[in-house]
Amino acid sequence: MKEGEVKIIGFLCNWCCYAGADLAGVSRFQYPPNIRIIRVMCSGRVDPVIILDTFLWGADGVFIGGCHPGDCHYMQGNYYAEKKIEMAKRLLKEAGVEPERLRLEWVSASEGERFAGVMREFTEEIKELGKIKFEKDEMEAACIAAADYRLRILATKEKELLEEGNKYGEVFTRHEMNRLLDDMVREEYEAKKILLKLKKPKSVKEIAAELNLKPNVVFRHIMDLRRYELIEVHEIRDNTPTYVAKVEEGGE
Repeated sequence: MKEGEVKIIGFLCNWCCYAGADLAGVSRFQYPPNIRIIRVMCSGRVDPVIILDTFLWGADGVFIGGCHPGDCHYMQGNYYAEKKIEMAKRLLKEAGVEPERLRLEWVSASEGERFAGVMREFTEEIKELGKIKFEKDEMEAACIAAADYRLRILATKEKELLEEGNKYGEVFTRHEMNRLLDDMVREEYEAKKILLKLKKPKSVKEIAAELNLKPNVVFRHIMDLRRYELIEVHEIRDNTPTYVAKVEEGGE
């Protein structure tokens, strides 16, 4: 691959999409060499943290290939993959990266020609977007937010909330669900950006100024981070508390 070419990482389901890619090779269906393929047992195993970390380490595009709905070897693996990809796209957007750099497609073992066509199309889309650009702190915050268990639970419960409702019998509309997901992703992303800023002691006002957030929003996140024991009061400076991230055991 030539210097300056876009780099794409593909995570392909062992049972369908990887077999489709293999068929494309055997059948000599041509597609650009920009993609590097990683075989996984199920598309549902591709965690949002892995996706965002792949971008953090320099991938310009990430492709996820799985079985067609109803054909998953693990029953609902591709459904969970779809929900995880949607969550990862929301976090990419918060980090200032084009969500179009992440693509999910269903490709069966017999669709070698389709796989090659999708690869050609996706590569051209990434070339049009160009090399990826982002602020490291913002992408790191997105990676940390992707690991939050509340976002994971909400993403996997989406179908249940839309069709059956919550434990009180309240059924969500698609609009309400999208708004809830957007709000939760934004909240977690803001909290993790604050956490990264607290590698060094800072006050609420200092963080608010650096991140262009309202002080009351920062204070609310500070209280949540303290409740989860992720930060602590460092010192009282001129009657104003400063906070710092807790160092994990074994850390420096």
